[in-house]
Formats: sequence, structure tokens, C-alpha cells
Amino acid sequence: MHGKSSASDARLLQILGERISQRRLQRNRSQAHLATEAGVSKRTVERVEAGGSIQLSNFIRILRALDLLDGLDALLPEPLPSPLQQLKLQGRKRQRASSVREPEAASKAWTWNDES
Repeated sequence: MHGKSSASDARLLQILGERISQRRLQRNRSQAHLATEAGVSKRTVERVEAGGSIQLSNFIRILRALDLLDGLDALLPEPLPSPLQQLKLQGRKRQRASSVREPEAASKAWTWNDES
């Protein structure tokens, strides 16, 4: 559907309907069989293939029955974090290496007035 941003809603529905019809026929399924698999009426399948408007939930059911749900990721990909969010997620980067610290020698316990 490249370059379809200026197409009318009716034209886009027609294109989607044609593609659903093509996929259904590629899988050798009748409209009645697809409707049963999708859990929608045969009239709903007829309507979408003819370029008519249907409920989004029915459209998703039809896509699921045709194994086309993976295409929704291309349609609406997961939003990427903004550059500022990416920096916050990374945390602070080290600027320098710290020197190796030797453990302090165990000294005897300090007491008052013990200056020897």
C-alpha cells in the first residue's frame, strides 16, 4: 500500500478486501469456511472482501484465521524509546578506572586514653 496516503477510505477498504480475498483463495478456502474459522458471519467476509466497513474485532478474527496477524507488527511497530529515554536506560558510563585498593590491616580496637 505504498503511496496510498492520499487514497480515500473507500479505496483503501477496497484494496484490503482484495488482498484478503486473494489470501483466502491462495489457501483454497471458501468464504463460508473462512467465516466459520474466524467466528464471523459469511456476510461479514463478503462485506470485507467487497471493500465494505466491518468492526475492527472482526477484521482481527479474519486476519487470525488467515495467519496474517504477524503483519500487524509492520503496520504498527512497537515505539522505540526516545534518545533521552535510551540514555536513562543505559545508566552512567564509567569515565575512569579506579585503582585497586588494598584491604586495611586489621588493627587492635581503639580505647580511650590508649596512646601507646
